[in-house]
Order: sequence, then structure tokens, then C-alpha cells
Amino acid sequence: MQKVNFIFSKKGMMRYISHLDLMRLFMRALRRAGLPIKLSEGFSPHPKLSIKRALKLGVESENEEASILLKEEIKSDEFKNRLQRQLPEGIEIKDVKRNLN
Repeated sequence: MQKVNFIFSKKGMMRYISHLDLMRLFMRALRRAGLPIKLSEGFSPHPKLSIKRALKLGVESENEEASILLKEEIKSDEFKNRLQRQLPEGIEIKDVKRNLN
């Protein structure tokens, strides 16, 4: 299992996306990227994704922090490239750091 911390920016028209919609956007992008996502256990499994703080609607940001748990190890560059290809204009992955558990 591997925890991946990443920094992203939210600019342009994406500043009007709510926190919950941003969470859904990342969950869909992670699935489409084919990344080995670790899901929670229980009746309704979901990705173990967290965004450090919720921004107010209409606010742009350069350095938002988020983390996701993966089932398998993956290189930082590969994670960044695969995820970035699935994200809309206005959301950019800036940096990726891996933590091996």
C-alpha cells in the first residue's frame, strides 16, 4: 500500500466548482486514469481520497494539498502524468510525493 500526496492548482472556470464536486471530479479522474486505488471497506466502497482544506466557491488557488491511498506502488511521474491527462483545464497537478507504508 502506498500513500500519495499531491499538490494541485485550481484556476479559471474551475474556481466555481464546489468542494464536493471537486472530490467527485478527482474520484472519476483517478478511476479513468486506471490507477490502483485503495477503496474503503464496507457496503459502499469509495476511494480513500482527502483534500486538506475546502476552498470557498469562486476562489482560485495555486497550492492545494490532497492525498490518496493506492494498492500498489507507482512512480510519482507516472501518477502525475496519468492523472493530469484525465483532469479538465483549470486543474493542474503541480507536485507528487510518495510515502511507502
